[in-house]
Amino acid sequence: MRALTVSAKAVVVSAVALLALLIAAPMASAHSQVTGYSPADGSSLDASPATASVTFNEVPQSQFATLNVVGPDGNIWSKGDARIEGQSVVVDVGDLGPAGEYTLAYRITSADGHPVSGTATFTLTQEGSGTPGAPADASGTSEESEDGFLGGYGPIMLVVVAVLAFGGALAFALRKPKDQRKSEDQRKPKSEK
Repeated sequence: MRALTVSAKAVVVSAVALLALLIAAPMASAHSQVTGYSPADGSSLDASPATASVTFNEVPQSQFATLNVVGPDGNIWSKGDARIEGQSVVVDVGDLGPAGEYTLAYRITSADGHPVSGTATFTLTQEGSGTPGAPADASGTSEESEDGFLGGYGPIMLVVVAVLAFGGALAFALRKPKDQRKSEDQRKPKSEK
């Protein structure tokens, strides 16, 4: 049986690297997904809800979880800090104020450490008697991309770099020293050279 040539080794290393990338890429991009909102996205209510929540397909990390209810007047109408309850981030809501569209603005850290943020809306059809909190812009809420580092491809790019580095190291380790190749060439009959 003949030993693999350098080009055959490169093909094998490339195939292994590609296979590792195809297996690892879906795992690297598996972030938390929203499975529901309360009040439901796009719903109409005639009274204030007691709480607002966003539910995910996995338990989010408790640190850095935020959920604010922002009214049509641009003020925060949720009360207190958001908390994690099972797979949901929940915040208390007092009496709402003006009739109109309210926004649930959330940001959590998914189980894999990736920040996930977004919004949903509901409409209050009857004006309430509540008192607003601070303006949303002053509360530290900001519109941030759900895809953070490298547009969401950060984990995938790290896997690609790791696989390429491993493949290069493996190819380097499998190569024959130059003096060993010369001695093999000298042992071959002239018809094989």
